Amino acid sequence: MNKKFLIFYIVCFLTFFSYLAHSETTSPVGLWKTIDDTTGKPSSLIRISEKNGELIAVIVKDLLPTAASDNVCDKCEGNLKDKPIIGLTIMDGMKQNGDNYEGGHILDPETGEIYRCKLKLDATSNKLEVRGFIGVSLLGRTQIWTREELN
Repeated sequence: MNKKFLIFYIVCFLTFFSYLAHSETTSPVGLWKTIDDTTGKPSSLIRISEKNGELIAVIVKDLLPTAASDNVCDKCEGNLKDKPIIGLTIMDGMKQNGDNYEGGHILDPETGEIYRCKLKLDATSNKLEVRGFIGVSLLGRTQIWTREELN
């Protein structure tokens, strides 16, 4: 009888810690690599973090061969106009809704356009579906970002 209880407790213990390990990776928080839509090559590294219960994303590195350290968002408007690309917040206001994150906005620094946004992690939590759209989600574009590191 004691052996059965011991096995039961071990199974419960392992299940609990595997849940904790999985829950750490089910958030988009971390470093992500973006892929250029036209060339198919890595274009930037984006750091997603949580601030006041919302996700924000900042460009931390430009990976394009033509990138210069002094590149600015010359097509952006308002307070983002001529801000350096490195350090630029391109996503904000994303709140979790079930398995998705939504309700925020994403900036395309190449065009200066701001879109509504949805995020969805794949089953492995290593790929992030980033959908930018105007109006309804059907009218938009999706990029797949790949995880570089957690937190």
